[in-house]
Amino acid sequence: MARRGSLRRWVVLLLTLVLVAGAVYTALAFVQRSEVLITERCTAAGGGTAQLATDQAANAGLITAVAVRRGLPARAASIALATAMQESKIRNIGHGDQAGPDSRGLFQQRPSQGWGTTEQVMDPHHASNAFYDALVKVPGYQTLEITDAAQRVQRSAYPDAYAQHEAMARAFASSLTGQTAAGLDCTLRDPDAAGDPAAVQERLTSDFGAVPASTEGRTLVLEAEGDRAWAVAQWAVANAKALSITEVQTEGRSWTRQDRNGWQASEVPAGQVRVTVAEAPTQ
Repeated sequence: MARRGSLRRWVVLLLTLVLVAGAVYTALAFVQRSEVLITERCTAAGGGTAQLATDQAANAGLITAVAVRRGLPARAASIALATAMQESKIRNIGHGDQAGPDSRGLFQQRPSQGWGTTEQVMDPHHASNAFYDALVKVPGYQTLEITDAAQRVQRSAYPDAYAQHEAMARAFASSLTGQTAAGLDCTLRDPDAAGDPAAVQERLTSDFGAVPASTEGRTLVLEAEGDRAWAVAQWAVANAKALSITEVQTEGRSWTRQDRNGWQASEVPAGQVRVTVAEAPTQ
């Protein structure tokens, strides 16, 4: 009888272990499945709300950063973003259309019309600067309707098409220039690769110009305040997917990738933007 009781206990123990293992497997599978089901997107608020895919948001961050770097008003960035959405869906495409078979890049600029070489118009920085070079020559562009200002630069066959993108352009320009604090949020899956603070700084410098910075482990600490701090911080959120950024902190607020609940109160020293990148994923 004692032997039978011992065998029964072993059977119960084995079944318990199987059930526990099954529960753990199910929980892990649910977490993995939940990650897959997350729709990655970026949302901006500023006189309304709008959404972009993560690659579009990163390009919007670049276009807007160039305007900030040049000291241009948020209105200039709004015009540029509406134009890029109409021309390329804010994607750096390497082909044109029937209206401009040689057009390329974010703004579908045509080398045959003096926008630069094919290589240059495919460079987002050159393309953005070329657009702004033309825009600032438009008299009173800041008070024109966005679609009118865009048309005077682009001279499109569809002059009214830019108007449909005005709400999106204003929302993202307002956040990415820093005029709307905590206005840009990206919902992302967990990073699948480690980040590098040096890569973040290199990309940031390419877009904004030099920003005083230091590194604390996996955190890039940038010196900025006010609108510029929020411009840099929300640029980092817009680039979080590509650069494996997990947390951004500034002006008493924090965006945490894993929490997926937008900007929350946080203790961070004034005059800083802190950008933290992911460690290498565990296998």
